Amino acid sequence: MSAFKRFKVFLIDKNIPKVAIDLLNTICEVTVLDDFSREACIREMLHSDAALLYGHKLVVDQELLDAIGPRLKVLSQMGIDVDHIDIPSVKDKKILLGNTQNVVADCVAEVAVMLALSVAHRAKAGFNQIKKYEWLANQQQWLGQEIKNSVVGIVGLGNIGKAVATRIKAFSPAKIVYYGRTDKSYANNFNANRLPLLGLLQESDFIIICVPLNNETYHLIDASSFKLMKSTAIIINVGHGEIINQDHLVTALQQGEIFGAGLDVTTPEPLPKDHPLIQLENCVLTPHIGFATVQTRNKMAELAAQNILAALEGKPMPSPL
Repeated sequence: MSAFKRFKVFLIDKNIPKVAIDLLNTICEVTVLDDFSREACIREMLHSDAALLYGHKLVVDQELLDAIGPRLKVLSQMGIDVDHIDIPSVKDKKILLGNTQNVVADCVAEVAVMLALSVAHRAKAGFNQIKKYEWLANQQQWLGQEIKNSVVGIVGLGNIGKAVATRIKAFSPAKIVYYGRTDKSYANNFNANRLPLLGLLQESDFIIICVPLNNETYHLIDASSFKLMKSTAIIINVGHGEIINQDHLVTALQQGEIFGAGLDVTTPEPLPKDHPLIQLENCVLTPHIGFATVQTRNKMAELAAQNILAALEGKPMPSPL
């Protein structure tokens, strides 16, 4: 190792943007894994001071933490979700943990609005008709919904929910309401009122889920929720697939309990080819592309690297978990 490179850092994926590698190379020797395997990750982490993780393919559990020995001191996840990381065990090992939650909100919010508009204007059904060359002059069958003068309910007014509300406001909804554990001072920017979940479900024309998955939000939306919603309601999920009971959603869509759904997150990912959500014309799916722009991916990589550099030098991470 060069005398000028005080630390060794392991990158789990060769597709991590170059901006992260260049930044880490300033003071670290960087090893990038070409072909993933759990065993290869353990071998590299045994001899590394920090690891930059990407995706969920490496499960960081007690077994792995015991296998990698005492040298590793920092884990930085390029992304928000850390379901694959045993956080209590990481803390017990006194390993510092960060993610990149502070740079993804704008991109995820754009996808949420795209899904809302696609479902509301029946884009999937219309496109399917074009593919069949059955595009009819009678537009009556394509009538959908508008955000203007509607009630938009945001489940979770954190960074992503706030970014969604900022964009939704431009469509002139009648009002924005939100559900969360606490009042948000910035909700005043949108004239948004906090409601109990039941009230939000009953009142909203658009329901946009932006919360992370935890014990409180697992299957937060289920059959009883859909029965409370308007038959013209549209539900959008950019949070986590397991926040919605997916089987109950299929039933609600098939039976016309709600107008439609737009999902950037599902359970599992990817869905099986024969899953009913893929076939339903009132369900628009995207393959977890909430972070998938060049700009956001680069910002995520840069922040993940900054987390590592700060922690290795004894400074606070810019985005600790």
